[in-house]
Order: sequence, then C-alpha cells, then structure tokens
Amino acid sequence: MSTLRVTAELLTVHDHPDADALELAQVGLYRAVVAKGAYRSGDAAVYIPEQAVLPPALVEELGLTGRLAGRASDRVKAVRLRGELSQGIVCRPRALAGVDLVRAAAEGTDFAELLGITKWVPPVPTTMSGDVEPAPGLLPWVDIENVQRYPGIFEPGEPVVLTEKVHGTACLLTHLTDEGRVHVSSKGFGAKNMALKEDPRNLYWRAVRAHGVPEAAARLAARLGATRVGIFGEVYGAGVQDLAYGANGRSEELGYAVFDVSAEIDGRVRWLDAAEVLGEELPLVPRLYAGPYDIATVLELASGRETVSGRGLHLREGVVIRSATERYSPVTGGRAIAKAVSPAYLTRKGGTEYE
Repeated sequence: MSTLRVTAELLTVHDHPDADALELAQVGLYRAVVAKGAYRSGDAAVYIPEQAVLPPALVEELGLTGRLAGRASDRVKAVRLRGELSQGIVCRPRALAGVDLVRAAAEGTDFAELLGITKWVPPVPTTMSGDVEPAPGLLPWVDIENVQRYPGIFEPGEPVVLTEKVHGTACLLTHLTDEGRVHVSSKGFGAKNMALKEDPRNLYWRAVRAHGVPEAAARLAARLGATRVGIFGEVYGAGVQDLAYGANGRSEELGYAVFDVSAEIDGRVRWLDAAEVLGEELPLVPRLYAGPYDIATVLELASGRETVSGRGLHLREGVVIRSATERYSPVTGGRAIAKAVSPAYLTRKGGTEYE
C-alpha cells in the first residue's frame, strides 16, 4: 500500500463522454469525476486519494454520506460513475478556505492531519497474526506508489522490468548470518520491527517452511558474503484473499512467490534482481515485460488475466514496475519502483484487502 498524502494539485479538466452534468478532473494520470463547471484546467484543488478515511463532518460537507466504502461509509475507493473510472476525490474543503492552494501545490503541502484524514489499515485475519517479538535486524519492505499518481518516477524509454502484482499477503523473511537464524514477519508487523514467533499454524511460517525459504536465504547469504538477506514473497490462495490463483491457503497447496530480494553486504543494504540471484531455487512472481518504459504498455499489461497459475483463472491485480538498474528516485525519495493497478481489480465486487 502506498503512503497517504492529501495535497493540492493543479487540475486538467476533461469532458465526461457519457454525462452532460459531469466532467473528469485529472491529477497525475488519475481522473476523478466532478460536477460540470466546478473546476477549469489550471485550477488548484485538494486531491484525496483512494484508501483515505474521512472524518464524518468532511463526509457530510462533501455530500458523500452513505456513498463511500467501508462499514462506516467513510473510505475512498475507486468507482465507476456513468462508465468512467473515478479514483479519489477532488474538492475544496471549507477548512482550507483561506489557503493559497496554488502555492500549496507548488510546495507539496500535506493537508491530511489538518483535515483529519487517515490511512485505511486493512484487517488482519487470525491466520496472519500471532505472537510477536522485537526484531531490530529485520529487513523491512517499502511502500510502493502508484505510477498513475506519480508518473514522473520513470523516464520515457528508461529500461524497466514489469512483474505481475499478486493479490496475496506480503511475507518478509530475513536471514541473519551471525545469529544463524531467521525472522519471519508480515508487512504490517515488519514496519514496526516485529517478527512473528514460529508457529506451525501461522500462514507465513507455513509458507516459508513449505518452500524452503530459510535454507535458500542461507545459501544466498553465503554466496554473496552478506550479513543479512531479505526475501520478500507473496503468500496466496483460497482463504488468503479473494483472488486465489488455483492455490489453497488452508492446506499444503498454499501459494508462494518471491517478488524482491535485499542483502546487506559490507554494511550497505542493496536491492537485487530476484530472478538473477535466486534462479529456480524459489517460485518467483511472473515477469511480464522487460524493455523501454512506456506508460501505455504499463497500463495495458496492468489489466487482463492472471498468469500466476498458468491458466488465466481470473483477472490480474496489476503490475509492479522497477528500473532495470536499481536507482534512487527523487519523486519517491527512495527506490525507483511503482505499481499500476487494473481498473477491473479496483471495481470488482466482494474483494478482500488484507494486509
């Protein structure tokens, strides 16, 4: 899940192709449906992204009572309005009436705290939870921004790699060479430097044991001369999320696929190409494309049928885009990595979104 920022943005306004009273306000490559005439191209307004949770007073002020997602109808979610995908909310809250939004857009001011907007935290099923312990040596995963929100992360023509984004739950494993042990955690616990104590009932421990991940991490650490190795994989299957890829998270047939690897070598943590350093030692997420960056190619590959099962059993969640050569991005303030999500995935019915 990406970070939550509520910012002022300069808009580009487009006609709605199927509604005379509506228009489309573009932010980055996102488009949000707005009332016709509310904004003009070049205007500044506040953009509230998906997965934001709004306070009741703001929901009422924006005229969205009963129209948002979640049990309290307070969470922003992608929807289709008269056939057009609307991602996020474009507005001018009364609390910012005296604020110069053009200047705020230029300065990148974050209004989330002022407006009482928080980031939605997915629930954690019991199979993904358990007893935890401090793990200061754990190598954490990073939040990934959506390339449609920040299209400047990659340069046109830059060599990139696209892998399929798997709808499961992220499993973090860190091999500690000096201690001769591993930490296993979820994305949520890992962000708090906490690891899950080993339990044969726990989904993450079941996955890494079933696929021999601790042993593969130890072999990789020895080859690289690394003091720590992090292997980041997606655990998936029936009982994990609504998209199962033909696997069963409740049995020995649970799915697992590595999507990233990091290693601490000579005191520096480096991100590595999972296919290059692991080969066929562990299952990997499917690689869909390697070549020059082109946003049209990215958005095309973000949709379609999944390739994880090899049978196209259901829709694809999306893709993850990485620079072919690991580099820093001033747009993200970290790695040059992003995601693009399928519109069909965003608007599917009965979907689950666990951490």
